[in-house]
Amino acid sequence: MVTCMVSVTEQGQGTEAVFAQIAATAVGVTLDRVRVITGDTGTTPYGGGTWASRGAGIGGECVLQSGKELRSRILDVAAAILKTDKAELDVARNEIVSKVSGEPRLELSELGRVAYFRPDTLPMDFQSELMVTRHYTPRGYGFAFTNGIQASLVEVDVETGFVKLLKHWCVEDCGTVINPMLVDEQVRGGVVQGIGAALYEHCLYGPEGQLLNGNLADYLVPMAGEMPDIVVGHVSTPTKTSELGAKGAGEAGTAGAPGAVMNAINDALAPFNARVTAQPFTPERILKALGRI
Repeated sequence: MVTCMVSVTEQGQGTEAVFAQIAATAVGVTLDRVRVITGDTGTTPYGGGTWASRGAGIGGECVLQSGKELRSRILDVAAAILKTDKAELDVARNEIVSKVSGEPRLELSELGRVAYFRPDTLPMDFQSELMVTRHYTPRGYGFAFTNGIQASLVEVDVETGFVKLLKHWCVEDCGTVINPMLVDEQVRGGVVQGIGAALYEHCLYGPEGQLLNGNLADYLVPMAGEMPDIVVGHVSTPTKTSELGAKGAGEAGTAGAPGAVMNAINDALAPFNARVTAQPFTPERILKALGRI
């Protein structure tokens, strides 16, 4: 097994899956041979966490660089065991193989057994080291911002002020896409969050400053029944500040959705010389903009 301990926490965004993919590719093993541990600084390295969409962009780069170095150290041990030149060997499919022919030379499990339990059989001047720690900090700036564009199609009922979402589009450039399905669903989840801010979510207070809707029975959040089809597309421009090239996508959908919804509502209200600018765009605010109340 390859154990990958990362300071970026898993919060449901697929961090463990992405790190496992990167580690498996970098080292040369199958995905089932990778174990990812996150979220406990009692066992993992310290780090800045997953804030600002840094999970894949920063944590992923650490995993990539650690995996590459671990692969190199594995080949050092293999060369010592097989008494051959390191340049002639490679790691593939959980084995040490011939770099030219792909012929299996040594199981990784056997290499690990020798490295950890029979290092006395290795050359006198050789010390095996199969643990690697790498840190990564973007030096130019602390974030890798994404680029994107969103559009929303809505229907506004001018009699009631209600907004019906018909369809939403988002094209995002989050750099290198490691897991397309995870990225698409992150963007869709972010768009839903942004739509919630645009149309539903609102903290209401009484005259004494008491929060009136402090639970989910009273506080409106977007539900599946209110959401439109959300079409997600990608343009991939890897960031030049890392070898992995990932920028992160966690907050991209959230940032653009409210603006797209607001512009769509105002486009629908334009023939009535009405405009809304304050979130959330509730029926009351729309009717006030129309002069109905």
